[in-house]
Amino acid sequence: MKIRLIKAVAFTLLTGVFFSCEDLTKVNINPNGVQPEVVNPNLVMPTVLTEMSKAYVNLGYQDIAGVVQHTQKDAWSSGHNDYDWGGNQSWSGYYDILRNNDLLYSRAVALNWEFQQGVALVNKAFMFGLITDLWGDAPYTNALKGETGGTDNILPAYDSQEVIYTGILADLEKANTLLSKQKSEYSNIVDNVDVIYSGDPTKWRKLANSLALRYYMRISSKKPDVAKAGIEKIAKNPANYPVILSNSDDATMGFPGTSDGTSWPANAVYDVSGSNYRRIKMANTFVKYLQGVKDPRLGVWAAKVEIPLVVDATLPAKTDKIVDGKRYLSPDVVGNTKVDTDPEYVGLPTSFSQLPSAYNMNPTPGQTSFNPHVSFLAPMYKNATGPLLRARLVSAAEVNFILAEAALKGYSVGDAKTFYENGIKASLTTWGVGSTSAAYLANSGVAYNGTVKQVIEQKWIASWTAATEAWFDFRRTGFPELKAGPVAKRQALPVRFYYMQDELRINSKNSAAALDKLEVTNFSQADGKNSAWSKPWIIQGTGKPY
Repeated sequence: MKIRLIKAVAFTLLTGVFFSCEDLTKVNINPNGVQPEVVNPNLVMPTVLTEMSKAYVNLGYQDIAGVVQHTQKDAWSSGHNDYDWGGNQSWSGYYDILRNNDLLYSRAVALNWEFQQGVALVNKAFMFGLITDLWGDAPYTNALKGETGGTDNILPAYDSQEVIYTGILADLEKANTLLSKQKSEYSNIVDNVDVIYSGDPTKWRKLANSLALRYYMRISSKKPDVAKAGIEKIAKNPANYPVILSNSDDATMGFPGTSDGTSWPANAVYDVSGSNYRRIKMANTFVKYLQGVKDPRLGVWAAKVEIPLVVDATLPAKTDKIVDGKRYLSPDVVGNTKVDTDPEYVGLPTSFSQLPSAYNMNPTPGQTSFNPHVSFLAPMYKNATGPLLRARLVSAAEVNFILAEAALKGYSVGDAKTFYENGIKASLTTWGVGSTSAAYLANSGVAYNGTVKQVIEQKWIASWTAATEAWFDFRRTGFPELKAGPVAKRQALPVRFYYMQDELRINSKNSAAALDKLEVTNFSQADGKNSAWSKPWIIQGTGKPY
């Protein structure tokens, strides 16, 4: 991979609007004359935070939501529904963010600004964590040294996942120390350039330690002693290792909605046709599960079916008519076609057809169809901005579920039931239905039963619009027990992204060495080593998810 040093300087403070710098990764020379060697770190921070947050929500709201079957698409659907990803999934945008973040960190070190150093280390851990989680081995040690000379930096070697996760945890430990002071003890904090926490070092410290919990749990099957010691260290020392246990500490970013680049992805405000919103439907897997446990979040996330179907054997043959907002069909009209007659919510089955827009007797199938017989997402997802439309990086729900799983593994962290129930309460509160917590926790299938399966399934629900964590949990645990649909590219869920073709061609020696360490499975097939179904180190030897 040819790593290019792109000198990007955010000018957000000069404009007073943090999203005015929509894509500063393309800026090589600052027209205001502020060069990287002297730039104020506070001018770089908003670019890093906004681009990082947008990258994460774009994954969790788009194709990865299809993988974990939160949603399916009924047009332009092959990537979302069928895992037909090809070989061009690029990490270049992620490394662009890391280069800008490296500038933020190096300038903060030069100026001895500890708050900005701590934030940059958290960002570095988050982005490198995402890269290795998605692809496997990746350039890490020499990845951001393209202008320091030498072929090894221009075409860097790939570090192993084990090395990368170890480095991530070390950076988060350092960030915990750097962010341990009261805000008044730091200099040069500018609240409005921090679009995550408004310059609050205590909350950034909680994010650092919460990410450490995420990554200790990630490696728990491969390095169980390290994971146990790390999680117990954090859980037993809340004064020295505070974590996110309250919704008020969630790491989230809102969207101003002033342009397409600063708006909720797939909104119908700047996409005047509304096609991106219109194509995304609730997945049948998710809808049925939520209905089965009487989950109040379904009504927050999904719209009710516009025109429910009613199949009535007492109707005359060839009946197909709409009466009082319902479409009545005689059995002969339906024939052998599978239909869902739920009067409220209907999800799109997983990868069931190459023409998913035809599902449930849609009279106008096609790429531009509007299917009135399947649940759209809630109308708020058409908006450019809104109180619930946020990029969610780490939440109190996730942290509580991690600790619940840790307790069930026998770690000395506290009571699994309490963490499990607190995770559910946190998620319900996030989505405005916290008042239903007591009733929901008493429902069949929700009432605590002491299994990791139940914890991960609730974590899967709570990861709505942040689906990457649900994917990595599935890969690690096999839960939820998701199955590929009949027309999916393989009859199993993928476990990684492909290395992109440009990388394989340009950095061929190092990428070939990384490929050689992947484990081919029965589902890798014609893809060979570079397959979305070949196992990276993190799940090799675990027997998961297959």
